[in-house]
Amino acid sequence: MKKKIFLSGVGGMLGEAFYKIFSKNYELKCTDIDVNEKWLEHLDFRDAEKYSLLVEKFNPDYLFHIGAYTDLEFCEKNQEETFITNTESVKTAVRISNDKNIPLLYISTAGIFDGKKNSYDEDDTPKPIGTYAISKYEAEKFVIQNSKKFLICRAGWMMGGGPKKDKKFIQKIIQQIKDGNKELFIVDDKFGTPTYTYDFAKNTETLIDTNNFGLFNMACEGNTSRLEVAEEILKILNLSDKIKVNKVKSDYFNKTFFAERPNSENLINKKLNQKGLNLMRPWKETLREYINTSYVNYL
Repeated sequence: MKKKIFLSGVGGMLGEAFYKIFSKNYELKCTDIDVNEKWLEHLDFRDAEKYSLLVEKFNPDYLFHIGAYTDLEFCEKNQEETFITNTESVKTAVRISNDKNIPLLYISTAGIFDGKKNSYDEDDTPKPIGTYAISKYEAEKFVIQNSKKFLICRAGWMMGGGPKKDKKFIQKIIQQIKDGNKELFIVDDKFGTPTYTYDFAKNTETLIDTNNFGLFNMACEGNTSRLEVAEEILKILNLSDKIKVNKVKSDYFNKTFFAERPNSENLINKKLNQKGLNLMRPWKETLREYINTSYVNYL
């Protein structure tokens, strides 16, 4: 008999990967405020009573709390709503999972560090800057301090979901290409680690299946920069000679992207490596796979 997982906030790019990976071996109840797939049921997880009732009804073996506001500018402009969504709802998930005595999965982020070091492993102390990062770190701390049994997986620069669900850097670059831009303006002062949603979901499944809980960094292998990622996209699409890349500093985009961001969000998967459970592939390999599978008929 398959074990059961209740997933909340899985209408986005990461949720899609979790559905596709976990539905093979588990019975799932997938929920989101935006019912954009036939496998989704409506739930605003900020409604603690409804959240609790739906989980109780499904009676799962695990609770996965996936969703969050991740647009940094939105979070700065809507701080109260951000903390309700990104922090308070996680506290609800902790209470539900504790009451049912089931493990909780919470997704955290490299964005909770201040970026003053070159890279970060699980032993480094987060110093969040900005509303988004603070809301995520407050939730992470609450899970660690209050959950009976938890798995926290920290992602880097997320990529996945294709044109329908990717609202991040890859989609923004490819959209500019699709729109006919012959020049791209890319920052050369921001560093991080791309994280392919499917690798992330597969590695999470491995941790669950091997009964490994606690806090894990989980990003693809190889630290890089926004500039190198953009150049790699052009290389994959055979457009390096046709589109010019202009290097700029972050303040070039101050009006659009006004929320402060860490200079470095490089993650090291120290604990995954120590346990021999690091399934995260090199970021260039996953970027190529992502573009070749999700954007084949888009450009």
